[in-house]
Amino acid sequence: MFIVEETIAGPEAVQIPKQRGESLLDTAVRYAEERHWDVFPGTWLEAVEGMQRCSCGEATCATPGAHAVREDWATQATGSATVARRMWSKQPNASILLPTGRTFDAIDVPETAGFLALARMERMELTLGPVTCTPDRRMHFFVLPGAAVKVPDLVRRLGWPPASLDLVTLGEGSYVAAPPTRFGSRGAVQWACRPTPANRWLPDAEELISPLAYACGRDR
Repeated sequence: MFIVEETIAGPEAVQIPKQRGESLLDTAVRYAEERHWDVFPGTWLEAVEGMQRCSCGEATCATPGAHAVREDWATQATGSATVARRMWSKQPNASILLPTGRTFDAIDVPETAGFLALARMERMELTLGPVTCTPDRRMHFFVLPGAAVKVPDLVRRLGWPPASLDLVTLGEGSYVAAPPTRFGSRGAVQWACRPTPANRWLPDAEELISPLAYACGRDR
């Protein structure tokens, strides 16, 4: 089972524990096996002249070691632990990418807004799904599929023009990087709220959108 971890209430409260222990291969297999998430391998980091560079070869890669290798990445994604093990056995250092729009969508917000929203959600006693924190200071809140279609209208009902908030919902055709994937020298994706048996059933976007929109409005 994944380790149970308390929700982090704010950026100054407690540091997110570093990822440790399992290899990328074992972690990818566990995501498929225990959470039934589709996974697919992305790029990886290579040492070039003493520096870590993305395997894509682009010196100015925006997400080094943490993006899809092929344009048809969606056809690679698998929910089979056996297939996942085979794919990472070929490239053990490949990043772990999770397609959205299948078993979950992800609401993407700035880290500052995400921690503020987490604190409000805790006070509201809302049930959260897994939440990641990325090295580029973004947070991804996992919610039920279909959120990408609903969220713009939900935000409007709360009185916000969707374009005015730095809040994006990732659905079909997108993906997120999963812990412990690294973004070059910037660090690794980490869990703000880990996958646990208690959050196996994901919340609907409608349950979380109010605190998220409020926090993004404050963060403008």
